[in-house]
Amino acid sequence: MKIAVLASGRGSNFQKIAEAVKSGKIRAELALLVTDRETAGAINIAREFGINVCLLPFKKFPNRESYDKKIVSILKQEKVSLVCLAGYMRIVSQTFVKSFENRMMNIHPSLLPAFPGLNVHRKVLEYGAKFSGATVHFVDTGVDTGPIIIQATVPVKPQDTPDSLANRILKWEHRIYPQAIKWFVEGRITISGRKVTVNDASYASVPVVPALEDF
Repeated sequence: MKIAVLASGRGSNFQKIAEAVKSGKIRAELALLVTDRETAGAINIAREFGINVCLLPFKKFPNRESYDKKIVSILKQEKVSLVCLAGYMRIVSQTFVKSFENRMMNIHPSLLPAFPGLNVHRKVLEYGAKFSGATVHFVDTGVDTGPIIIQATVPVKPQDTPDSLANRILKWEHRIYPQAIKWFVEGRITISGRKVTVNDASYASVPVVPALEDF
């Protein structure tokens, strides 16, 4: 199975996915990094792991639809089976979503459906929430609204800042995203409407549901 990652930033989740593939925990080929920014740190990570890079600056396209059609054509040409968004700072179009329906994942730094969108950690602190976390979900045509695969919970401390909360959550992001990808590659994920079930996984305990098995 071939995997492609779309990233716009430093690429820390991309690196954890690459490490899991290289170690053999995820038995798939990480075929391609697609990025819209030539300054993205993810590019250096891709070079380190010998992963092909496709740099597509958005400004060279007239609109989002034409941009996404180009990405879809590249991914299909590469015979990609799973697309993983990892700090990708663009909302994907319906065309893109439909081309990879139930085959596109995203990681979001909150317990969805709470606090979708941007500036998540600031919103959590301003709201006074006592828990936050991270969510891996399939991508649909909304913003962070797709079916949830796995979630990890962390406490929000009275002294937290957006940065300190982000760092605490990021440690779990680095574990639950590779785990979700591994389950997908192994064919253990079943989707029924909004309900995602991981076959033979444990749903019995926090802070991660379903429970981590490999990371």
